[in-house]
Amino acid sequence: MSKKRILRDIIGIFKDKASILKANLSTKRGVSSIQVTVIRATTHASTSPPRNHRIAAIISAGDHSLPAIYACIDAIMDRLHSTQNPYVALKCLFIFHNIIAKGSLLYKDHVSFLPASGGHNSLNLSGFYDIFDVETRQLSSWVRWYANVLERNMITSRTLGSYISPSSKLSINFDKIENHKGNNISFSNSVTEMESLVCMVEVICEAPESQYCQKIDLVHEIMILISEDYRSTQYHIMIRLVELSTRVSRLSYLDLSELILCLSRLEGCRKKLNELFIRRKNDLFWEMVSQKKMDMQKLKYEREKQGLLLWNVDENCDELNWSSQRFGGKIQQFLVAAS
Repeated sequence: MSKKRILRDIIGIFKDKASILKANLSTKRGVSSIQVTVIRATTHASTSPPRNHRIAAIISAGDHSLPAIYACIDAIMDRLHSTQNPYVALKCLFIFHNIIAKGSLLYKDHVSFLPASGGHNSLNLSGFYDIFDVETRQLSSWVRWYANVLERNMITSRTLGSYISPSSKLSINFDKIENHKGNNISFSNSVTEMESLVCMVEVICEAPESQYCQKIDLVHEIMILISEDYRSTQYHIMIRLVELSTRVSRLSYLDLSELILCLSRLEGCRKKLNELFIRRKNDLFWEMVSQKKMDMQKLKYEREKQGLLLWNVDENCDELNWSSQRFGGKIQQFLVAAS
């Protein structure tokens, strides 16, 4: 480790101590204790993820009341936006991710970076970039990507009406999914939901290529959480594919085209997903995606063939009507001339 890096780490430790001292001097004891907990969970000193008991303390602190929830979120956001250190930023995002997965519904609903509409970077980390050395530059790309994943997570959760991040490890039973009746899923929203779920997968696929960073404990733990989100996203996609297949004949031509395009985009992510999550290949999932896509393509082709046939019939009818009118006109002219 270089002298410059050692000096930077020492300065970071002093910054943490100064932040804790400042928080302790606050007259608002409840807010002060939350700020101290957040600072200790997101220190400059360690490259390891926040300890479980510190994350649990932040989550439990926000379970008591709305003021406590606001204080927790404000403390994390202030820490996130005031740091230039990628480790501190990743730890803040990691805590947010745990809140989304394990916090109460009230806590989740009041996460301040919840986008009002899709598309914009409400975490404001698109410009995050630490040029200190090669490692921090690589980690900066992980910060930007992780922020995008969390934002897409919340956008997709709002579209589905339920949170994607599971509170515990999700086990997918393929047989139960095949027999799923889909009573809780609105058929009219299924196409929109599929689009949002595929967008979630695509954002995950944008993970930085750096293999070195994935060996860092903090990044490794982040990928474990995201792998659970990916697993949950697979589950939601499979449920909707089964639901759509039971009433596929009711889909419009436009909806069929959009779904086929969605599934093609999804298949395009398979290679990168297998590289990111070696233990999450789930061949049954990809077989289902491929089969449902083929079924929809077949139905679309039949619709196109039927539409072409109807067009030819209409064209022939128009020609027959034109010929009849022309012939009828000539007879009328002959009768007039004869009289």
